[in-house]
Amino acid sequence: DVLRAAVVRQRTAGHRIEVRVTWEKGDARRFVSEAGNVDLLIAAGGDGTLNEVLHGLMDLSEAVRPILGIVPLGTANDFATACGIPRDSTKALALCLKGEGVPIDVGKANDQWFINAASSGFGAEITATTSPELKRLLGPAAYTLMGAILAINLQHYHGRLILPDREITGSGPVAIVGNGRQTGGGMQVAPRACIDDGLLDVLVVRQIPPMALLAAARELQQLPPDGEYISYWQTPWLEVNPEEAIPVNLDGEPLRFSTVRYEAVPKAIQLIVPPNCQLLSQRRQLKA
Repeated sequence: DVLRAAVVRQRTAGHRIEVRVTWEKGDARRFVSEAGNVDLLIAAGGDGTLNEVLHGLMDLSEAVRPILGIVPLGTANDFATACGIPRDSTKALALCLKGEGVPIDVGKANDQWFINAASSGFGAEITATTSPELKRLLGPAAYTLMGAILAINLQHYHGRLILPDREITGSGPVAIVGNGRQTGGGMQVAPRACIDDGLLDVLVVRQIPPMALLAAARELQQLPPDGEYISYWQTPWLEVNPEEAIPVNLDGEPLRFSTVRYEAVPKAIQLIVPPNCQLLSQRRQLKA
């Protein structure tokens, strides 16, 4: 096992590392609460494990939250990949132990937390209905495959979006709220997002007639705030009031909300990322 060997090497080099293995949902969150006075907490797993560790960190007061490091071991690893964290376990662990933590934002959806992205409607259905067996067999391609299957009977959700400076009523299959930039195994859904700007990036795709696919594709390239089919905003908060309960996916974890308020919580935790991390604001990148 590559990670086990990497841990042994780092222990031999003088680092004190304690390992906890999760067996069921809730373990990672509990381990954070039981960690005690530690400087660094490393989440080794996928986006779902990372989300559970995040909930554990946010259970703690800000004064005692340890710095977070990530060793990506999941199927998609969308957040870690976008941050530039190495997929190789040995390199990722070395980064965790040598790197410096930087303050980053986290997202809040009602009383739930997310570090990467929240998708509602179509995007949430894709992740919730992709079986673990299909994920293991196809990896990130599983999301694309399931998306193609669901597109045959695509449901549109009607409702109202409220942002600080506007209110929109309409329908559409996809709404993404991003703290990070990609989801679904590498799909760029919030290309302007930074994890330290105090803002959430919101991408809404409305109902697109077959004859308007080309126009919608152009809007997707331009990301206008008020496009006919695509809208893209950066905002500290937004509220979604659908006419019926909608599936919402937080960092790979499927939930269902009748209404939801999203907020960016600025600089809530410290995360170890490479110096050239593309998700940090330009100002911080230049300092690195």
